[in-house]
Amino acid sequence: MISVVNFTKQFKSYFIIALGLFIGSIGWTAFLIPSEIVGGGVTGIATVIYFATGFKVGYSVFIINGLLLVLAMKVLGFGFGVKTIFATIVLSVFLWFLQSIFIEPLVSDRFMCAIIGGIMAGASAGIILSQGGSTGGTDIIAMMINKYRNYSPGQLLLTLDLIIISSSYFLSNSIEQVVYGFVAMGVSAYCVDMVIEGSKQSVQIFIFTKRFNEIRMELITNLDQGLTELQAKGGYSQEDVKVLMLLAKKKDSQAILKMVKVLDPDAFISMGSVMGVYGQGFDKIK
Repeated sequence: MISVVNFTKQFKSYFIIALGLFIGSIGWTAFLIPSEIVGGGVTGIATVIYFATGFKVGYSVFIINGLLLVLAMKVLGFGFGVKTIFATIVLSVFLWFLQSIFIEPLVSDRFMCAIIGGIMAGASAGIILSQGGSTGGTDIIAMMINKYRNYSPGQLLLTLDLIIISSSYFLSNSIEQVVYGFVAMGVSAYCVDMVIEGSKQSVQIFIFTKRFNEIRMELITNLDQGLTELQAKGGYSQEDVKVLMLLAKKKDSQAILKMVKVLDPDAFISMGSVMGVYGQGFDKIK
């Protein structure tokens, strides 16, 4: 039974990663590349190569990521996992296939292409990272540099993206093209944060109820929620009461509220967002 559950979870995770890669590939092939906009990362490098030589982006992404993975295994060890290799291969296939379909941008306005392409590329990266995946690329370069030099990986990635996007100027001698690339990069970075933080948002809930045991058992058995029992005393009544305190994902909060409403319509509930939750079932302290 455990192996079946694990297989189902893994299949779902890989499916979501593939969906994220598909979204990102459309952003590149239907908006950015046909509008001659260069973004960041290895796909940005591949786009520069495509504009200079006509060599398809999917081929370049596969070759560059493949070389980086081999080099990283020698420098950093085999620590990237199957998901990175899977994402690299699937991304290359999607880019190769979709670039043959989208010859012209879906939107004629170039600025809108930068915005939409950036949104889709950023959402794609956020979805992949939220599933524990990675497309490798410039992340690997930053990790290798960081191993020997005390530089922030975030600053390294930003620097690499700035270099990649700025290099597009030498292809067309157009500052406008570089600006559009920076717009796409900024929108993409914002969307990555929104997707990742959105999937990690948690809430803290206090439940004051006379049907304490029923709600406690419902939370544990049917909603699979961990909780803590608190001993308290009413400030006015001075009666001893029990309070349920639990931390849950924001997406699960509505199910909890509806359950409490059904079992005890008179229950008093306090719910607030928390900055971060670390431990089993939530984030890991890094």
